[in-house]
Amino acid sequence: MTMCTCVWFKQYSNERNLAVNPQGGNTGLVGGSVPVFDEIILSTALMNQVISFDSVSGILVCQAGCILENLNRYLEELDFIMPLDLGAKGSCHIGGNVATNAGGLRLLRYGSLRGTVLGLEVVLANGSVLNCLASLRKDNTGYDLKQLFIGSEGTLGVITAVCILCPRKPMAVNLAFLGCQSFSQILETFTTCKRMLGEILSAYEFMDDRCMKLVVSHLKLSNPVTESPFFILIETSGSNSTHDQEKLNNFLECVMASGLVTDGTVATDDKKIKTLWALRERITEALTYDGYVFKYDISLPVEKLYDLVIDTRVRLGRSAKNVVGYGHLGDGNLHLNITAESYSHSLLDAIEPFVYEWTAKYSGSISAEHGLGFKKKHYIQYSKPWEAVLLMQQFKAMLDPKGILNPYKTLPSSS
Repeated sequence: MTMCTCVWFKQYSNERNLAVNPQGGNTGLVGGSVPVFDEIILSTALMNQVISFDSVSGILVCQAGCILENLNRYLEELDFIMPLDLGAKGSCHIGGNVATNAGGLRLLRYGSLRGTVLGLEVVLANGSVLNCLASLRKDNTGYDLKQLFIGSEGTLGVITAVCILCPRKPMAVNLAFLGCQSFSQILETFTTCKRMLGEILSAYEFMDDRCMKLVVSHLKLSNPVTESPFFILIETSGSNSTHDQEKLNNFLECVMASGLVTDGTVATDDKKIKTLWALRERITEALTYDGYVFKYDISLPVEKLYDLVIDTRVRLGRSAKNVVGYGHLGDGNLHLNITAESYSHSLLDAIEPFVYEWTAKYSGSISAEHGLGFKKKHYIQYSKPWEAVLLMQQFKAMLDPKGILNPYKTLPSSS
């Protein structure tokens, strides 16, 4: 579907009160891109063209249906990269990434989409086009309207084009895969990492031993580090390989000598780097082989991140097959996953709202990077005060008075 077709279709659906479900790569976890009743799917798949790229500023303008991995390949030929990287990069669309404010593996280095997206083109509920595809990094003329649509999950408008700031492709990339004996050591290692690696640190991921056992047993991947309760993956990206390797070696000597890290391996060539990244990126795939998976995307103060995993294990006991924790420790994002032989309503009742209540207790977010969609909309009060929810409902009513844009998603009913 082209942008012009999208405009016509929105006008048509608005006139006839037809509910519309915008859908990109359909890689979300909370049902935001899935029809609930009889909504018409509005796919962005054919809006997949690069409109322009400025190699001086690194500003890319592209249509919303461009697949993230394809954009990265396009940019790499020009010595640039996309500012976000996801496990679903082979199928997710940039429009959907923006609509859910996806975080990904390198938010620690490049920031969130709220900072890197410079402008948007959006088709509103009545079919009119809001063209805010500005390519300026600084523009203080009134309200920053694009921020309304970033993370709105298609409930306020359909994103049809994106203007995004892309960083230079790093000339030197190094990866360290390390083992730690406790989560407190992971936190201390992170503090040391930020101090000693500074500007070249691009990712800091953690995973527990249960994640690794699932990846090894189900996917037959090889873990090069001796058995440890926890593992961390540290990536550096810079412009000088000698400088970066020296900084990384000094850091590794420090954490090994202090006992924070007990074992590890380093990769500098592309093949080994991809092999080590697979141990982290394919955890989701390994979980699917372990049974039915209950997935939770939580944001917490980093010192409390793994406590939720421990408390959930204690609460569920033998009713769960596995309770694992992994995620983007650099930005406080925990992926809590619980597996069972099959779906169990009693198990779900034991998990929810416990996980959300626990998260709220420590001032966390019940959705770090996947949105609320259909599955979490009634739990929004655990992360937002009702005054904020009311204001969101007012925005929705103003921009979509007929309630035809991705209905039943993100917000609880205002009635």
